[in-house]
Amino acid sequence: MWPWEHAIVGYLAYSLCSHLVYRRSPGGLEAFAVVFASVLPDIIDKPLAWEFGVFDAGYALGHSVFMAVPLALIAGAIAQSAGRPRVGLAFGLGYLLHLPGDVLDTYFRGGQIRFDILLWPVKTVESAGTSPGFVNEFRRLFGQYLARLLAGELPAYRWAQLGLVGIAALVWLYDGAPVVRECLRGCVRVVTGGR
Repeated sequence: MWPWEHAIVGYLAYSLCSHLVYRRSPGGLEAFAVVFASVLPDIIDKPLAWEFGVFDAGYALGHSVFMAVPLALIAGAIAQSAGRPRVGLAFGLGYLLHLPGDVLDTYFRGGQIRFDILLWPVKTVESAGTSPGFVNEFRRLFGQYLARLLAGELPAYRWAQLGLVGIAALVWLYDGAPVVRECLRGCVRVVTGGR
């Protein structure tokens, strides 16, 4: 999955959770936490593999269930002790949803379910070849994605993902545009001298 697809799934899941459990829209810090955590496995693994050659492929430490579960629990405990349990829940939910998202994506793109991408260091994912660096690899992959998108050559799965973009935008607006809302409030406080 692309980072924005992970962010959309994470935000939609947390927004639903927030409305069902807390009966309120996500706050800005919660929205930031879920979106950041939902892309964090890729922030960890892709540069380490593609740019620095630490891992053979972009599925290793960050995507490992052996790191994800303890990290979610630690983040939850830290947030709880700071009096922000919702932020911990948002972080954990975003991070943990990234993993099944990638497993489903391997099925939709390649026709097979690959749990091996979640089992580092017990199982390692082999490289498809040498990577020319993070920026070049991202350009290559995004170029292919964009070319298919502009040509309209997307399977139903990708069209459904594009539909999620619209749904997420509407949900985010319904939620009061968290993060942007808090930034605007902060700017108003600065301009009005804290009143």
